[in-house]
Amino acid sequence: DELASLRNCYHRSRSGNSVHAFLTGPSGTGKTLLARHFGDYVAADGGLFLSGKFDQLQRCRPFSAIADAFDEYCNVLVGSVGSEREVAVASLLRQALGHDAVHLMKMVPNLSMIMGDTQYNSDEHCVDAQERLQYLLCRFIEIIAYST
Repeated sequence: DELASLRNCYHRSRSGNSVHAFLTGPSGTGKTLLARHFGDYVAADGGLFLSGKFDQLQRCRPFSAIADAFDEYCNVLVGSVGSEREVAVASLLRQALGHDAVHLMKMVPNLSMIMGDTQYNSDEHCVDAQERLQYLLCRFIEIIAYST
């Protein structure tokens, strides 16, 4: 069963293994419901579950599902303002992303609540911006994965 497979992935990840899972399939097949049930299971175990949904209407917004999940993470983190975890993650993000964080904030608006507002003007080429965004996303994931 799909929920059992996701639980198995979760337990392997809790043991230190790098695991990822994607829920795919046609609309109306229960992917969102499955994700909710799995999220409830993870939360009951003290874990953090983030989800994002690719929406055909958001096709012009790059990384929309990932951005939504990270925005949710930032919102959860802001909910624990002043906690040891929030302070540590914010510090690591500031250190790793620096002024370039503004580019990630365009995609993940709630990140500005953690990092503070940053002003930056750029006339860089699209290719440079895309490579930078991919790099920043990787750094963001690395930090939140090891800080959770």
